[in-house]
Amino acid sequence: MKRRYNIDTTEEFERALTRPEQDEHYVLRLFVTGMTPRSAEAIASIKAICEEHLHGRYDLEVIDIYLHPELASEEQIIAAPTLVKKLPAPLRRLIGNLSKEERVLAGLDLRRKMNGSNS
Repeated sequence: MKRRYNIDTTEEFERALTRPEQDEHYVLRLFVTGMTPRSAEAIASIKAICEEHLHGRYDLEVIDIYLHPELASEEQIIAAPTLVKKLPAPLRRLIGNLSKEERVLAGLDLRRKMNGSNS
């Protein structure tokens, strides 16, 4: 879904760009390597962050690259865990430790929303 604004001035345009899109739906893919402790931690961290900041507005697909190497190849995954944000654009990849909430929020373009709401 594209953003549509009725904008008359540059100031209104800039405000519209910084306004969080409340109805934007996130499509995420988390690539892990088996059910290792590191994979389990990545899954738990991403689920917790998504539930807190995107409740009801996200789809998370967890892909074990041992079971589905073709999907990892299609996405050009070279390390795990890797979180791929497919939507909303732009596409982003976060590689490695996903337990650092501020880093994940920045990668998902949610940091601005968090700072604006003082959460």
